[in-house]
Amino acid sequence: MTRFAGRCVVVTGAASGIGLETARRFAQEGARVALIDRDGDAASLACAGLPGEGHRAVAMDVTDEAGWAGLADTIDRDWGLLDVLVNNAGAAPVRAIADTTLDQWRDTIAVNLDSTFLGTRALMSLLARSGRGAIVNVSSIRGIIGGIDISAYCAAKGGVRMFTKATALECAALGNGVRANSVHPGLIATPLAAAALADPAVAARRMAALPLGRAGEPGDIAAAILFAASDDAAYMTGAELVIDGGTIAQ
Repeated sequence: MTRFAGRCVVVTGAASGIGLETARRFAQEGARVALIDRDGDAASLACAGLPGEGHRAVAMDVTDEAGWAGLADTIDRDWGLLDVLVNNAGAAPVRAIADTTLDQWRDTIAVNLDSTFLGTRALMSLLARSGRGAIVNVSSIRGIIGGIDISAYCAAKGGVRMFTKATALECAALGNGVRANSVHPGLIATPLAAAALADPAVAARRMAALPLGRAGEPGDIAAAILFAASDDAAYMTGAELVIDGGTIAQ
């Protein structure tokens, strides 16, 4: 498939998990991809493994406002426009509310929610220049339903969900051609999830609660992201795609 031939894509949190699989699939379908990650070495290694040419790895803290401004300047100089922004970077620390410091709360909000705002603001004009720009924000089912000991994560991902809808309406009112949609994964087999499921008892309990009886794969989420970013979803904006094995249907 070549749905994204000649298009330019930015993916954050792209060195592993959902971000890496998403970057790989965009590249397979003809896109030039900028892989953004705090771990520059891992991003460079991931970039080197992508099919096609013209990709780049960028070591950047997605909570850094100046970093986003620099990325926008680089894309403007080298690519001239941007077709797709995937705000995927995130973190899900597990802490009870009583054990969460204000700094820890703010860090979680910054990585998950502030980064989505910063990326959208910094790259909006380049996306508008494309004429078919698409923003896909990776939220979570925890942006729709709550969870125990992840209050900051729930708050951040709920914010991503509503920020996406507000972005979609603002872009529609401006007539700038940019669509914005959110993707809401459930339990996905990523390195982040592996750490959370290290306790066999916890893992067994989580699996038993899944209607499909298994965790999803990064490719399940990447497929939804590519659909939302593609021309196949040209009439979809402000929507949320839930990929969770039936969890929130219960």
